[in-house]
Amino acid sequence: MQTAKITVTDVPARAVANAAPRRGTTATVESADSTGTKKPASKSAGSSSAKKPAAKSASKKSTTAAPGKSSTGGAAAGGAKKGTATRKKAGAPKDSLATVPEADSASDTPDQDRPKVEEPTTTTKTTAAENAETEEAGGFVYSDSDDDDAPAQQVVTAGATADPVKDYLKQIGKVALLNAEQEVELAKRIEAGLFAEEKLASDGSEMAPKLRREMQWIAQDGRRAKNHLLEANLRLVVSLAKRYTGRGMLFLDLIQEGNLGLIRAVEKFDYTKGYKFSTYATWWIRQAITRAMADQARTIRIPVHMVEVINKLARVQRQMLQDLGREPTPEELAKELDMTPEKVVEVQKYGREPISLHTPLGEDGDSEFGDLIEDSEAVVPADAVSFTLLQEQLHSVLDTLSEREAGVVSMRFGLTDGQPKTLDEIGKVYGVTRERIRQIESKTMSKLRHPSRSQVLRDYLD
Repeated sequence: MQTAKITVTDVPARAVANAAPRRGTTATVESADSTGTKKPASKSAGSSSAKKPAAKSASKKSTTAAPGKSSTGGAAAGGAKKGTATRKKAGAPKDSLATVPEADSASDTPDQDRPKVEEPTTTTKTTAAENAETEEAGGFVYSDSDDDDAPAQQVVTAGATADPVKDYLKQIGKVALLNAEQEVELAKRIEAGLFAEEKLASDGSEMAPKLRREMQWIAQDGRRAKNHLLEANLRLVVSLAKRYTGRGMLFLDLIQEGNLGLIRAVEKFDYTKGYKFSTYATWWIRQAITRAMADQARTIRIPVHMVEVINKLARVQRQMLQDLGREPTPEELAKELDMTPEKVVEVQKYGREPISLHTPLGEDGDSEFGDLIEDSEAVVPADAVSFTLLQEQLHSVLDTLSEREAGVVSMRFGLTDGQPKTLDEIGKVYGVTRERIRQIESKTMSKLRHPSRSQVLRDYLD
């Protein structure tokens, strides 16, 4: 005879009731009392005199117990139907299962007459050594997860990849495309929602509660229809944005600008005209993208109307290059565009792309484009030396004059502070009239024109 040891600790009573020992074996059930000590209870399931049929209702009641309640070891299998109970075997791999057949009812005592074991106040946890002992004895260890017949839930984590464009295309591809009838239906709901929002904004406070609730529901339904129409046409924006790549803006930026045009198209779409929404929305999307490129694509912003002229000139120039096999002249372009050759040259100048001064030059890139451009404001070393020598010679010439004469000339021509003064201002400094200052100035200039003094300064005039 084999002995199967079933350790009952935190296992629900339902798990114990469903697991009946085989015929001819002795099941040992250990339960914890209020003091925490284990009390074994054994029941022989092989005697033929104890076998009596049990009712189906008793079978259901005996196999189902309230959570936290444990049944007696001897009546654990009482009234149970023949069947199999699949449980995990302790220490076995996850996929290995053990099947234990249920024994026939050993008692015909009704459920309400059977004694019930009180819920233990403390539970004894099964240690690793007890699990190993149970495995050697051929027993089983049950868990709460075994009682749940529902499939195990798998948690799937999804994250963004390194390519944001791919993630965006994958996301917008989940929305199904719309046919003409669906577009008209959504457009009607959008129109009704816009009307309801307008009425709520103007007369919402004066409406009856029921009418206001209806208007709010219509407005909310219009917003849902608007979002649906937008999401279903996001792929149209992507297809149009691909035509404008490589012109100074990132692909995702072009898509976002096109989405703004799509929103505008949804708000302005008139389904009564009979056109498909994609035909109408294309123009709004293209306009939004081209306006954004005119404002953001260039380092130096060019007005929108001039950008349109530049794009038109570029298209005509490419077409004539294919037809003529050479670059067209400004006169040929002017004739084709109906403008003057001077205007063509001016538009071509505006259409040039700016070049960064930090553009590397040479094979090694050790120099930059800015190194080859002359700085017109930089001081030439030769001129700086010449100016310094001129100042020294001028001061030496002024030293040959009297103090009043040198002071009048210096203030009159701003040789000291760079600010020339009038005759009246100089006269106030020396306490004389302006006429006297004019006479001193005239006399001093005559002295300076003498060759003995002017010859040294004339060399700096060349």
